[in-house]
Amino acid sequence: MAITAGNGLNKVPSAQQQALASNYIDFTDGSTGWEQQYLPDLMEKEAAVFGNRTISGFLNQVGAEEASAADQVVWSEQARLHLSYVGTVDADGDTNGTFTVTHDIDGSADGENGFAVASHGIRVNDVVLIAQAGLTVKALVTVATAASAAVTVEPYATAALSTLADGTATLLVIGSHFAKGQTYSNAAGTAAASSRTSLTPTFKSYGNQMLIMKDYYAVSGSDASQVGWVEVSAEDGTGGYLWYLKAEGETRARFTDYLEMSLLEAEKSAGASIIGFADGQIRGSADAGAAGVGTQGLFDAIEERGNVTSGITGVNAATDLAEFDAILAEFDNQGAIEENMMFVNRATALAIDDMLASMNSYGAGGTSYGVFDNDENMALNLGFSGFRRGSYDFYKSDMRYLNDKATRGAINDRATSAAIRGVIVPAGTTSVYDQSLGSNMKRPFLHVRYRASNTESRKLKTWVTGSVGATTSALDAMEIHMLSERCLITQGANNFMLMK
Repeated sequence: MAITAGNGLNKVPSAQQQALASNYIDFTDGSTGWEQQYLPDLMEKEAAVFGNRTISGFLNQVGAEEASAADQVVWSEQARLHLSYVGTVDADGDTNGTFTVTHDIDGSADGENGFAVASHGIRVNDVVLIAQAGLTVKALVTVATAASAAVTVEPYATAALSTLADGTATLLVIGSHFAKGQTYSNAAGTAAASSRTSLTPTFKSYGNQMLIMKDYYAVSGSDASQVGWVEVSAEDGTGGYLWYLKAEGETRARFTDYLEMSLLEAEKSAGASIIGFADGQIRGSADAGAAGVGTQGLFDAIEERGNVTSGITGVNAATDLAEFDAILAEFDNQGAIEENMMFVNRATALAIDDMLASMNSYGAGGTSYGVFDNDENMALNLGFSGFRRGSYDFYKSDMRYLNDKATRGAINDRATSAAIRGVIVPAGTTSVYDQSLGSNMKRPFLHVRYRASNTESRKLKTWVTGSVGATTSALDAMEIHMLSERCLITQGANNFMLMK
């Protein structure tokens, strides 16, 4: 029987045992890889050399998912209850002087509790503490107007205000002081029943926009009809023989990771000439629209409204108790959430383990045993899953996204000075006013909102088009489309800590 060999043989076996040009193997052709005397032992099973390659799962551990029917999610958060301001002291040489408000204790020029600096909450007959450079003065407010950032104060101790140098100081309202039968006083100190302003704090409002993400996988009808099978292990733990669906499964797994990575890393556009919408497209440069296009991810939200620590050494964050004590002090200034989750990279996880291990007094030869049946034959556990310091509990977990060299791990290696080593997330829920529902709701500090209605859910939408399988179009291929529209809600960002 004569066989005419074709060019570029693909070595795909036919469905039947037929001698065809398409399945002929030329053992003398060095380009085929089959030129050796004996046939190679082909291993069917695909080797999983990178383990579980997906990085998603962080948001599932710390948050929840909830439907939303709007393009934007708006929520409000409580402001601080008490009035504390940063400003400048001007001693007049007499016992009295002025305190000029520059911003509230959190650094906002709009003033705490929703009051603008010029309409702060300091009123006549308030008793205040003024602190500067280790000195504290108790004083009575004698003049205060809503139209001025400056208030006149009279210290209780003679000439006490003169002990403070002209410059920056902190003021705290601790109460008020009135005489018997005294009515509320106006700015000039004369009796006026209605002159004392009633404090009606306003809430702080925040919002985030939905982000639309898309991807698809395509395989031609010809390839779909001639399947080469490979035994694979999928990321979800299942296995079997796949070919083109194997590639589709990887596309889906990669898209699922994108959903999480986008909500961690995303930032809104900073200016109108950078990124925006034009002609229904996302454009850049001169074609862009207004500022603030996009969604805000977790890292950017913490940097804008939360706390950032760079560690004592500047290399690994939170590697000794001194740094953790500084973190605790900042949490005391904020919501003081008792339980916190730490998601860190490998270097920081090991540094924390070493820190906790160094707290052990050790025994003879550097090993402590004899307690809790810890004899010398037991394996030594040098890893710690959590610890308690002061009134705070910290639970530590590795964050694969920060370690994987195919994701943030490689970025951190290159940008060491701006590397993200971990994030501290408060556990539990917070009560906020949901403007869509019109009521106070309990929500996790961190949760995902996805676009959905009674007829359409865009949480993770998948559909198939083409002429392969169920025919939907004249396209000689099968296209599997994936789409999601979602955003991340970071409530109470002042209780989060980004470790850099």
